[in-house]
Amino acid sequence: MSNSISKIPISLSWSGGKDSAFALWKLQNDSRYEVTRLHTTLGEQTRRVGMHGIHEDLIQAQAEALGIPLDRIYYPASGDNVAYEKAINKYLDSLGELGVKHIAYGDIFLEDLRKYREEKLAERNFQAVFPLWKFNTQALAHEFIAAGFKTKICAASAELINENQVGIDFSEDFLESLPELVDPCGENGEFHSFCYAGPVFARPLDIYLEKVLSQTYQIPLENGTIQQKKYWFADIRISNSGF
Repeated sequence: MSNSISKIPISLSWSGGKDSAFALWKLQNDSRYEVTRLHTTLGEQTRRVGMHGIHEDLIQAQAEALGIPLDRIYYPASGDNVAYEKAINKYLDSLGELGVKHIAYGDIFLEDLRKYREEKLAERNFQAVFPLWKFNTQALAHEFIAAGFKTKICAASAELINENQVGIDFSEDFLESLPELVDPCGENGEFHSFCYAGPVFARPLDIYLEKVLSQTYQIPLENGTIQQKKYWFADIRISNSGF
C-alpha cells in the first residue's frame, strides 16, 4: 500500500505574463499541488488577453511549450461584469466536473482583488490559492530573472514607460530604468509582460517584435469627469507562424 498523498489538482489563471509563469513555478515546486490546467480570459471579439493585448495564438503556444492543457474563457466587449462572471461560473462548472476545486492566481499585494476572488469562489465552494502573495516585489523581480525566466514587456502606461522600452526583455537593466513610483513587478498595472522561456517551459518560444502600437482609453473618474490614458502595446509574433 502506497503512503503517498495525492496532490490537490489546481487550475492556474494564466495571463501569459511573468507573474503567471512564476506562480506556476512556485506551484510545481510545492508538494501540495498539481497544476492540471491553465485558463485564460480573452475578449470575445479581439481574441486577446485584456490589458496585455496578447493574441490567443501566443497563449496557446505557451501552453503547448508548458505541456499543460489550456482552457479559454471568452467574455463580451461590453465590459459588463455580470457577463464576465457568468463566463467564469460556466468554467467553474466544467472544472467541478473534473474534480478541480482550487484556482491559483499570480496576485501579489492587491487586497481588494484577492478579497473579490476569494468571495466569488467561495460562493461556488472553490478555494483560491496565491503562491506569490505578499512577496517583496523588488526581491521577486530579481528572483524571477535569476531563475532564468525570459519575458518581454508587452504593454505599458505611456505616462510611466517609454515607447522604446515596450517589446524589450524584463531584465536588470529594465528594473534600473524604472521610475521610483513604478512597482518592480508592475503590480499596479504600470506594465504587463509576455513570458517566452524559463524553467517551466520544455522549450523557449521563437518570437519577435513586429511593432509597437498605441491605444488611448477614456477612464471615468469618481468626480464624473473623463480621463484619457494612453498605453503602448507590443505586437509580438511567433516566427514561422501565420500569426
